[in-house]
Order: sequence, then C-alpha cells, then structure tokens
Amino acid sequence: MPIHKRKKRNKVDWYYKFDLAGATRNSRRIIRAFGFATRQEAIEAEANRRIDEQKKLELAKAGAGVDAPVPKTLATLLDEFFSHHACEHLAPKTVERYREQATYISPELLAKPLAEITPLHLTREWVRLLKSGGHTRKTKTPRPLSAKSVRNIAGVISSAFSRAIKWGLATVNPVTNSEPPKVKKNHGIAFTPAVQRMVIEAATSPWCLRTYLEMVAATGCRRGEMLALRWSDIQDGRAMVARSLTQTRDVLKFKGTKTDVPRPISLPVSAIAALNEHRKRQDEFRRQFGPEYRAELDLIFANPDGSPLKPDSISATVSLLFRRLKLPKGASLHSLRHSHTSHLLAAGVPLPAVSARLGHGSIRTTQEIYSHMIHGQDDDAARKWEEFQNQPTGDSTQQKQLVQ
Repeated sequence: MPIHKRKKRNKVDWYYKFDLAGATRNSRRIIRAFGFATRQEAIEAEANRRIDEQKKLELAKAGAGVDAPVPKTLATLLDEFFSHHACEHLAPKTVERYREQATYISPELLAKPLAEITPLHLTREWVRLLKSGGHTRKTKTPRPLSAKSVRNIAGVISSAFSRAIKWGLATVNPVTNSEPPKVKKNHGIAFTPAVQRMVIEAATSPWCLRTYLEMVAATGCRRGEMLALRWSDIQDGRAMVARSLTQTRDVLKFKGTKTDVPRPISLPVSAIAALNEHRKRQDEFRRQFGPEYRAELDLIFANPDGSPLKPDSISATVSLLFRRLKLPKGASLHSLRHSHTSHLLAAGVPLPAVSARLGHGSIRTTQEIYSHMIHGQDDDAARKWEEFQNQPTGDSTQQKQLVQ
C-alpha cells in the first residue's frame, strides 16, 4: 500500500505516493497527494483516484469522443445513456440500480436496431420478464420478476429512449404505447408507539444503532440523511438536513438531499436527550483513538474511529433485528419513516407541515404516498354534514328562493 506518514512543522499528516507502471530510472511518473488527516483517509482518497482512472479508461475504450460511433441498437444506447447522461445528472446509487435493472433485458431485444423496436416487441418482453425474467441466487434457475421490477426496467428503457429523441437518434419512444404490468399499490408498514419503542430498545449493535433509530423515528429522516448528519448541523433544538450519504459498490460519498434544499427539523426533547447521552459515548471513542479519530468529518453516527457507516450495512443490520423480533414481513428501516408520518397525521398535524418535515418536493407527493394514513377526516366530514342538516330552518322566504 503506497501510504506514508510524515511530520512537518510539528504536525502529522498522511499521503500516498507511487510510480506509475512502466516507470524507469530516467523516466518517472509519480502520482502523489498530501495533507490527509488519517491513514484511512489517504487510503480512501487513493482508492477513489483509481476508480476515477478506471472510469476514464472505460470511456476511452468506448471511444467517447466526438467522432465515436453513435448508438444504433438498444444495447449501445443504454451504454451511452449510462456513461454520459445518467452519470452526470443522476446519483451514483441510481445509476448503479439502473445498470442492474438493464441486465434483465433479453439479448435479442438489446441487439435490435433502435428504429425497429416497436411497442409490441416491448410488451412481449414485459410478459417474458414476468414469467421467467429473474433467476434464483443459488441454482440460477429462471424465476418470475415482480410487476414492480418489470415496470422499473421499462422505466429505464423509456428514459434512454427519451434521451435518444433529444439526441436525434429516435423519433418516438416505443415504451409509451407498450403495456407494462400494473403494480398493486402496497402501503408501507407503520409501527405502533409500543412496537417502535420495543425496536429501539432491542437495538444494541453497532454501538450507535439505538440512538440512530430513535432519531429516525423522531424526525422521519431518510437513511442516508441521518448518516450524513453532523454535530454542527444541530443548533437551537433543530437539525439542519442538508446532505445525504450514498453507497454503491465502488463509492461511499456525501451528496445533496433528494430536493437539494436544506430543511430544518425541530427535535423533540427526548431526541435531544438521547443525542446528549450519545455524544458522551462518542467522546470516549474520540479519546481512545486520539489523532487517528476522524474528527474532521464531525459525524454524529459513525464507526468508533469517526469514519462513515455504510448505509447498506445499517439496513441489513436493522432487517436482521426485525426478523429476530418477528415483525411482519416487509418491515424495514424505512418503516420508521412511515411510522413517523403516520403518528403525525393521526395527531392532526397539517399535511404541509408533515411534507416539509419529510423533505418532499411537494405536498402532492406526501398526499399520494400517505393518503391512506390520513384518518378521521371522513368522519369529520360526516359529522359536519349532520350538524349542517340539523341547523334551525330559518326564514321560510329564503328557503323558497333557494328551492327556486
């Protein structure tokens, strides 16, 4: 590992330095970067450098210049879409998910010229995917894909064709007139306060999981938003949610929130108390690790050395906890966000306030997702109608005018 430590002006930092392959005594190309606070930070920076170099090589192999061949088949269109448009405009996790979904598309459809792909071809593909588009992990035998998965795949192809139209490579989007399967809308699971408390109290590992779950339950934050939260984001009893932590196979990095708009979230007294106790434990780790502690990240929820937790690992740990507690199938970390919303709506908190707290782009989004949780409004409507009907009859002349 080309990682080194140096001492300069009574300060210690880390750096990476190595010769590129093929270097000689007379012709050396040295790659180096200095100023990393810890060894782990230098390792991660060097790893990210290699990932960036690999991406550049892939683009070069694909001939990603002005004179490179334009896409003519669905396969080459998807490659162009993923390599350029998606990588520049979408989050790394979204691009990774799109690539995974594209692997289910049949080779025959991928090889077809763009101009020859019709809605009928795509409808046949949706049927194939529903019957045997997937495979089992162990034996790799074919298995059906869910209607939701098939619609997601259709969405990837549709996005690629929409871009192809803008690029002048296609005139129509055949996905529009195809017939992807309809998806039965499943409402997310919401825990009762008692079940929610049981879940939080049962969380023992990793060291910060209990406080993490308590904060998610108290704020309704998304997984990555809570993992990206810093101590400097907590001020005057509020958490300023301005970023998120995302994970792919190759990258663990901080990015903006879904709406890219920072939002303040008021914290209940119980959450503030939990954070205070949490910080005392974290300060112990800070003292134990000394200069090796990743203090510059300022993360509230982190590994003992202050480095970021992996979102996927947190989700897997919570899912394992839920199975151990024998919670209903479908319960996940996101269920705490659903529970937060359910409790607010049941308490009569106005929809705009709930929407702002969740970080949705519009109230309509909140209404579409959580309309089934807005209890009691229909009962209020019936009661108010009854009250109106039982009002005094009033002036008979006015009643005649209304009838006429």
